[in-house]
This record gives sequence, C-alpha cells and structure tokens, in this order.
Amino acid sequence: MSIETRSTHVTPVGGNVFADLGFAPEEAAALQAESQRIISEKLAIKESLMAELTEWIEAEKLKQADAAKILGVTRPRVSDVIHKKTVKFTIDALVDMLARAGKRVHLSVL
Repeated sequence: MSIETRSTHVTPVGGNVFADLGFAPEEAAALQAESQRIISEKLAIKESLMAELTEWIEAEKLKQADAAKILGVTRPRVSDVIHKKTVKFTIDALVDMLARAGKRVHLSVL
C-alpha cells in the first residue's frame, strides 16, 4: 500500500504561515512574532553552549579528534560546534557534550 502526500500550498519565504492557515491578520502577526522570539531564544542558548564547548577545547589545547573522543562524538561534530552550526544540534546534545567535558549547566527560568 502506497500513501501519496501532496502539498497544496507552500508559504513563501518571508511569508506568514499563520495567515496562510486562516488566522486573522492581527493574530497571525502576533503568532509569527512569538514564534520568532522562541526561535531566537533557542538559537541564543545553542550559541552560548557552543561557545562554552569551544572555550573548553581551546583552554585544554585539544585537537578536534581528541575533543571528539572525550565528548563521545565524531571529529566533524566537533568542527560543527566550533563553527557554530546550530541547526545540526539540539540543546540536549550540547548539554550532554558539556557534561562529558566536566561542565555543569544551570538553567534559570525568569
């Protein structure tokens, strides 16, 4: 049995998916702004965690391959951390790597 999926609409880059889903213009704008805020916060968290890992690698004077062994990842993953390729990581994966590096992560909710 084969299931065929077809997209009947694609929101253009820069468009508002909430407006396309039928929300009123004011509500669509508010929802889009809130989703952008959440995305920005997650990006900032990832960048901060990556910066901590990069600082640790530099402070320990580790080669990427040596850091990879300690962190339990591949050398290319370490390169991705150093080059801040945030899209390739979850917050959880970065926290795990920091724990393997002997770092403690504290989370505060304000």
